Parts: sequence; C-alpha cells; structure tokens
Amino acid sequence: MTVITRFAPSPTGYLHVGGARTALFSWLYAKKKGGKFILRIEDTDLERSTQESVQAILDGMAWLGLDYDNPQPFFQTAHFPRYKEIIVQLIENGHAYYCDCSKEELETLREQQMANKEKPRYNGKCREVNKSVSDKTVVRFKTPIEGAIHIGDLVKGEIVVANKELDDLVIARADGSPTYNLTVVVDDMDMQISHVIRGDDHINNTPRQINILNALDAKLPEYAHLPMILGSDGARLSKRHGAVSVMQFRDEGYLPQALLNYLVRLGWSHGDQEIFSIDEMIAYFELADVNGAASTFNMEKLLWLNHHYLMHSDPNDIAPHLTWHLAQLGIDAKNESVDILELIKAQRERCKTLVEMANASVYFYREFEDYDEKAAKKAFVDGSDVVLAALCEVFSPVSTWEAQLLHTIIKDVAEKLELGLGKVAQPLRIAVCGTGVSPSIDITLAILGKEKTLARLQRAVTFIQAKTAV
Repeated sequence: MTVITRFAPSPTGYLHVGGARTALFSWLYAKKKGGKFILRIEDTDLERSTQESVQAILDGMAWLGLDYDNPQPFFQTAHFPRYKEIIVQLIENGHAYYCDCSKEELETLREQQMANKEKPRYNGKCREVNKSVSDKTVVRFKTPIEGAIHIGDLVKGEIVVANKELDDLVIARADGSPTYNLTVVVDDMDMQISHVIRGDDHINNTPRQINILNALDAKLPEYAHLPMILGSDGARLSKRHGAVSVMQFRDEGYLPQALLNYLVRLGWSHGDQEIFSIDEMIAYFELADVNGAASTFNMEKLLWLNHHYLMHSDPNDIAPHLTWHLAQLGIDAKNESVDILELIKAQRERCKTLVEMANASVYFYREFEDYDEKAAKKAFVDGSDVVLAALCEVFSPVSTWEAQLLHTIIKDVAEKLELGLGKVAQPLRIAVCGTGVSPSIDITLAILGKEKTLARLQRAVTFIQAKTAV
C-alpha cells in the first residue's frame, strides 16, 4: 500500500502552529513510509476564504520547508462538479434525501430538545417523505440508524460511536454548494488518502465521514487524531498566548528548523532526545509514539532551541534568514562587502533570535549618527584620542586585514603606551561600533574592514578632541 497523507487547511486565516504541527506530522509520516504528501486548500467557505489567507498558508509551508507532492495545491472550489456528481449518486442510491425544514422549524426543535435535556439533533422528519428539490431544500445524508462506527485511531486507540448518536447531516446547502463533511470524503476517496492525520477537534466528524465513505463503497483511510496544543495557562493555544502564526515566528527571528524541532516534540518523543535534524525526524517518526494527551506550548523552550540552532547550524543555512531580517532594516546584505558568514559566527553566541542579530549588526553596514552616551563618557577620556590615533597609524599600512594580526597590533599598542588592554580595546570598540558591546574587537574589526575602521577611528579622534577642547 502506498502511504498518502494530506494537509487540508481552510484559508480563513493564517497558518497557526497547531496546523503547522499537523502538516509536519503528515509530512513526516509520508516521508518515513516513502509515500506522498498532498496539500489541499479547503476553500468552500466562500464568505470567509481569502486569497491573503491562501498566500499565508503557502508562505508558511514554504518557510518551514514542508514541500508537497502535488504540482500545485488542490483547491476544492475547482471541483464543485465532482461534489455535485457524488451528491446525486447518494440521492439515487437512497443514501441521501431532500429536506425543506425551515431554519425556524429547526431552531424550535433544538430548543425543545434542550429543554428536555436531549442531545440536539435533526429528527428525520423528511427522511422518508421523498421531498422534491427546490430552492429551499438542502440535501441530508441518511445516517444508518443501527450499529456503530469503530475507529482504530492510531493515536487515541479504539473509538466507538453509536450511529443513533449521529443525525442526518446536511451534505449540500439550498444553493447546491457542498458542505465540509461531503467534500472531505470525496477528496480523500479520490486522492486515495491512506492516512488522515489531523487535530482531535475532528473526532466528531470522523464517524460521519466514515458513514459516507461506506455508502460510497470506498476504502477507509486510517485515522490519527492529534491532541490539541495548550497555552501555559492550560487553555487552548490562542493569540493571547503570544505568537501563534507561523510567519509571526519568522518575523520575530526564529529559524524554521528550530520551530520544526519544537513542534515535533509537542506530543511526540524518541527516548530523551531533544534535538533532531530533519533526517532524524523522518527516520524516527512513528504515529504510535504520539502521546494522546494535550501538549503545552512553552515559549522559553522554543527560544532555547532557537539559540541552539543559531549556535550550531551551518552559517550557510542561517545566512538567507539573516539576510531577510537585515532587509527589514533596509540593509541589502547581498550587495555589501561584509562577510555575512563571519558575522553570524561572531554574533550568534550573544543573540537568541535573528531579530537580535540583525539589530546588533547594523553598525557593520551603516554609519551610526551618535555614540552610546554612557559608554562614550566612560571610555572617551583625556588621552583616548592619542590611543585611537596610534591605532590608526599602525593599522594604515596593514595589507592582510585579519583578526589574529589585528589582535597582535592592539596588544602591541597597549604595551607601547603602557596601558591595560581594556584601556585600548574599549575606546576602539566604541569608536568603530558606536556602542560598548560587540563581538571580540579583533573579529569585529576584521568583519568591519580596513576602510570603515580607519574612517571611524579618525572620526572618533576628532570627536574626542572637540569634546576635550570645550
């Protein structure tokens, strides 16, 4: 059997972390089994679906690197004729019927049932009446009255739902448009989906969909319902808990591989291992190892993971993402002389996010207007202009501009002027960076380059002399 999974979001908002985890688990399972992973956009809710949301889903999938095997995303709105064909088939085979009960009638029924402490459900009034189609009729699926649906859920275990607990759900609206439970069944059947991996908020839909699949004599997929993700307060994860949109995590400076690593550990484990490469995720992932209990989203853990990936990833993998963040600051890193790979190596120990790294690196690309007032007051004292002028003089003839040589020069100048290394390095740091915080000063100078270093040293000398002359 060829394993075929799918991720089927509705384009009514952004791609949230719960959806991203569902996509990841579906993608991993297909990769693990050498199967196919399909992206399906369930856009039949015409009032709420937007192109902006479609793009947000596509952008999120692309950023995470979750590639799909269909050449283009599958859009349900392009397949209405197929859904209509199946609805007609169900009616002709006696598995569906027309119903003209009004909204007012159904609401009255619902109120009566709730008053009697009964489960609200359609009472089957039109089930055997053989109503004629009109602009007021919906189509309902004729749910079996006897028996039960047994779901061998790959995460939750055995789930049994008696058919008497289910009502005759609407599968086509009065305007002829198909409803969610019908379109999902048709698509899963036509795509030969072998495993439906989705959130456990769909458990109530599964027995209904199985009944429709049985009515169509279709092969049933296996089901795996993933537990929900909770916020730190135990409530379902939502905007008030912080970033829940995948692209918001990108905007806040997280690496996609860090978010994927975090998401895979929300409900799944492989021994005590915490850090997983994509290849390891694929090799180790099994639905049987998914925990049936809800998981709690922990921003501190994600931040720790992100810093780990910044520290240990190949700078070549980080560079495109840092380039994007620098672009948000108006810096075109691709057309600058700064070696971004060396910049990443220099900055990653002190930066936990790419936003921090980009903001901390601006002075490598742009001239700063002012010196940090507190740092300059402490380091730019009488005589510091002499130190900087001496450095400028020694740096000028240097042809091989690299960190080790620059470190030796700084040390030699300190010894010659009979000063501690800090009395030389800190004025130098503020002169070239504008701030008292930077990577090791020799590495900072190497990345900055000779031309910028000399120009900024001369500027600082002028600044100090003007300050002390007052």
